[in-house]
Amino acid sequence: MFGYDWPRFHAAVNDLPVALLLVTVLFDLAAWRTKRSSLEAAARWTLWAGVAGGWVAVLAGLEAEDVIEHGEAIHELMETHETLALVTMGIFTVVLAWRLLRRARLGGVEQTALRLLSVAGLVGIVWTGRIGGKLVFEHAAGIPAATMQAEMHDREAGHQHHHGEAEEDEHADSLADSTHRHGPGTPAHKH
Repeated sequence: MFGYDWPRFHAAVNDLPVALLLVTVLFDLAAWRTKRSSLEAAARWTLWAGVAGGWVAVLAGLEAEDVIEHGEAIHELMETHETLALVTMGIFTVVLAWRLLRRARLGGVEQTALRLLSVAGLVGIVWTGRIGGKLVFEHAAGIPAATMQAEMHDREAGHQHHHGEAEEDEHADSLADSTHRHGPGTPAHKH
């Protein structure tokens, strides 16, 4: 699949729907405050695209969970992440369906209810993303055990900065002889 497995595909497709649904809520709130039809149209189109892309991300995530190596901690977090993603996408799907069914005949109470539901969906996006980030950055979900072991071995070996790699400042000389360690591919930086 274009050089992607399911975990990488999920990672590749989940950011755009999040951004689209975020701006959907912002456009909708701005349209409500300013009464501008252009913002209302922007909210409608970004909602469409966000819901479609969000379901692609959810489906990719469901496939990814079946193929990554994981233990109990990751499994529990994946289940929470999955539930939050499904609820969040359900919320935005209901908002889209209701807007499509009612079109321009939405009353004030309906508009307010849909806006509140969209804000709840936005909270769901943030919560879902937080759990997804925890999976990746705290538990290395999606990283095969062999890759993690090789990385841990490489980090333990450390490296030395060669003359000219460290920024020229008052600490460069003391760092040249240190056992200061960086992960592979770390760009040049100041200490």
